[in-house]
Amino acid sequence: MPRSRRDFSVLRIPCTKPGCNRWFKNKSGYTQHTNAVHPLLGATPLHTEPSQFNRSPSPFFNGDDNPLQSDGAGEENHSEIPRSAQSPIPAEFFGAGDRLYRNYHPSLTESADDWTPYRDRLEFELADYIFTRNQTPAAQIDHLLDLWAASLIRAGADTSQVLFTDHRDVYRTIDNTPLGDVKWQSFSVKYTGDIPDEGPLPWMTESYDVWFRDPHQVVQNMLANPDYASEKRNERQWQDFMSGDWAWNQADQIAKDPATHGSTFVPVILGSDKTTVSVATGQNDYYLLYASIGNVRNNVRRAHRGALAVVGFLAMPKTTKQHAKTAIFRRFHRQLFHSSLSFILRNLKPGMTKPEVVRFGDGHYRRVIYGLGPYIADYEEQVLLACIVRSWCAKCTSNSKSLDDDNLLRKRVHTDTLIEECDHGKLWDEYGIIAQLVPFTNDYPRADIHELIAPDLLHQIIKGAFKDHLVAWVEKYLVATHGQAQADIILDDIDRRIAAAPAFSGLRRFPQGRNFKQWTGDDSKALMKVYLPALEGYVPTDIIRTFRALLEFCYLVRRNVITETSLNEIDDAVARFHQYREIFKDTEIVSTFSLPRQHSIKHYNTLIRLFGAPNGLCSSITESKHIKAVKEPWRRSSRYKALGQMLVTNQRLDKLTASRQDFYARGMLNGTCLTSVLATLNAQAPGEHDDTGQHEPPVSSPPGEDENEDFDIIDDPTSVLAHIELAKTPQGTKRARSIPELSTELCIPDLADLVRCFLFEQSNPEDARDPTEVPLLEFPHYRGRISVFNSASSTFHAPSDLSGIGGMKREHIRACPLWRNECARNDCVFVITDSNARGMLGMDVARVMAFFSLRQHGRPIPCAVVRWFNRVGNAPDPDTGMWMVKPAFSAQNTPHFAIIHIDTIFRAAHLLPVFGTVPLSPSIKFHHVLDIFKLFYVNKFADHHAFEIAS
Repeated sequence: MPRSRRDFSVLRIPCTKPGCNRWFKNKSGYTQHTNAVHPLLGATPLHTEPSQFNRSPSPFFNGDDNPLQSDGAGEENHSEIPRSAQSPIPAEFFGAGDRLYRNYHPSLTESADDWTPYRDRLEFELADYIFTRNQTPAAQIDHLLDLWAASLIRAGADTSQVLFTDHRDVYRTIDNTPLGDVKWQSFSVKYTGDIPDEGPLPWMTESYDVWFRDPHQVVQNMLANPDYASEKRNERQWQDFMSGDWAWNQADQIAKDPATHGSTFVPVILGSDKTTVSVATGQNDYYLLYASIGNVRNNVRRAHRGALAVVGFLAMPKTTKQHAKTAIFRRFHRQLFHSSLSFILRNLKPGMTKPEVVRFGDGHYRRVIYGLGPYIADYEEQVLLACIVRSWCAKCTSNSKSLDDDNLLRKRVHTDTLIEECDHGKLWDEYGIIAQLVPFTNDYPRADIHELIAPDLLHQIIKGAFKDHLVAWVEKYLVATHGQAQADIILDDIDRRIAAAPAFSGLRRFPQGRNFKQWTGDDSKALMKVYLPALEGYVPTDIIRTFRALLEFCYLVRRNVITETSLNEIDDAVARFHQYREIFKDTEIVSTFSLPRQHSIKHYNTLIRLFGAPNGLCSSITESKHIKAVKEPWRRSSRYKALGQMLVTNQRLDKLTASRQDFYARGMLNGTCLTSVLATLNAQAPGEHDDTGQHEPPVSSPPGEDENEDFDIIDDPTSVLAHIELAKTPQGTKRARSIPELSTELCIPDLADLVRCFLFEQSNPEDARDPTEVPLLEFPHYRGRISVFNSASSTFHAPSDLSGIGGMKREHIRACPLWRNECARNDCVFVITDSNARGMLGMDVARVMAFFSLRQHGRPIPCAVVRWFNRVGNAPDPDTGMWMVKPAFSAQNTPHFAIIHIDTIFRAAHLLPVFGTVPLSPSIKFHHVLDIFKLFYVNKFADHHAFEIAS
């Protein structure tokens, strides 16, 4: 229910019960009043059942096979989290003496104007802005609210219009949100195995805390998320997770029980990863467990629209260097991981065999059956999950010394049989199995950890095979071929080539080349886009083709939709990669290719058929979630016992997100907060606020225009494949206002004739004559004013890239004389010249010299002055796989300029120079490249959409 109005006075805390006008000076008085007059009806805490293993119990835990010893309930403060299982239900008292009460069902009494626990939209949007978007510290919240109160007092307004009294009021209101409320719980784990004769080691006496949220409730919240209610489901395609064979196979197994017929299968996708939030102030590491469901589309999971949630902070036991590498400590560390997961997931287990009824986002109730789905993890995590020896493959039985030999896939039944029949030493040496460990999946039906390990494109392929292997091998090759001194000179030139890559929408630049110490996944992905041309001239063709094959593999498996044709292309890329990489062995750079991360390439065909497109299960999804789930909450904490504060922050963020999704689903967040208030005022006092357009918010520049951002994620449904428009605001007196002035500014003497030719084509679209054959006198003159723009935005459908849930992305194309106060920037674009041809055969490349608009017959016409490039040949370069272009010249050997309508522009294009064998001068910067080189590659690796259209 909406809260009563507050007065900004000494009595700062009101009773939030409607009809109760009591106010209190402090929280203690408020609490006593609430407990006495407005009690809450609590729910019974969750009962936890012990986890059981299918194999013999581990020696590290107590004898009844329950490895977890739950501690006592924590107290609610900034460092510890309460463990109540459900939110209290408010009781509304009525009747004589307020002795009777009634409860309202939270899901059946929603209305289009119920902002509970907020009074109205303004209050919710302020809380969301303060806590989520701006992450305002408590002291600054108080200062902001004081300023607000002061402004109202000066204006003579009622101070009850202050939305919140202080930061505690903001936090308390958010905490009262019933939606998205899954409380944090904890348990403690302690070693209970054999103690050495010389006494317990330090880590044996420690107690390790694990914090978690009930995944059962988290999954139910995901299913009830109204954001997913509209998500709907020739050649076979693999796209979202449920399109794979694994979900079908699971349904077949579930259907064997008649009691499960008619149920919806809900696979629970898990992922875990470590992250470091601070090094300078001490090593602060956290081990996160994430959960998602397979019933949402991959793009929703990648966009973190509530479809990926933190469900646990796992323990990371540490000890001295002397004991850290001992076998017994490593066994404890690994079994602790599996036992913790088994305990955290225990409440899902009953629903894996017996259907339960769950409310979905469309408001309907359905019977569901849960199951453990794929596990997102890097290679180190995969070794831990599969209970195998490092350097072995978690997916197949190939020997660690010959990984690329074809062998059978690992299966749980096979592993269990080997453990029963073989001694532990043989299992370790010949099969890479650690027999003493028990995977957590053994506690759950239909779960095989070897089958459930998902592909990991980021760590295994991009950071592993590309950066750690191929890039490092190139450096070794150069040293072995030229010696260390000459190799250093060549590597410096390669760095200069990388730094000389022209600016492009969303492309991370490397001003110092690739020579830096701390690599991130984004760094590796950015280097992939510009590395190939930088190597040409310094390494043999086979090395170039090795890189090309690996890059094409990465871009093919990252597609949003994968077909049988795509799988054939993936297999071809893998075969070429294996063929051409032999040069590194022939030149004795490496002695073996038995590298687990590189070996994983062989399993992608199978994994795509099982789980759909890998872009929905990549570890980049969990890594990017670290920022919101750990790093930002840690920065907002006091650094003292930070974990408790981080859990509170996460819980409040979830509540705000759930509220926004609920309000949006009920149509309560249409328009802006300002338009909503104005509409309310107009409804209350018709005619008083009817000034046409007077109260409309001003039109602003598109996102990124003022901040010089190059691309935006568009969270709208797919509407068009591509659309381009000029910036909202034209340049003023700084740019030309007429065609002669623009001709002088761009140093294009015949610009006026080009404009006349363009206007003729616009006025005579049916005229089949070549414009060069039309007499100049037939071309119309233009003497009017023009508006020049520094940029245009192209919005297009690019679901394989970082985009909104509809797959839409917006990039900004620059044509400005001074970019970021450094240099001129004139981007290149793809121009549609033949809509019937495919790829580069239907497009030309041009460089935009200026965007401008003029008026013809009373309507504005958006245009662009471009310089054309000509394609070199009718096919891509056989080594790099990229098309080549060169600047076009007219008959008079002058640059070929033209005026085009911006509707013919598809999107930005990225050109990389063909460097040849001549070292690049240090004086050549990235903004010089397009002016001085004569031959370029059309960079199809600039992003995934470019790979699709420029291959």
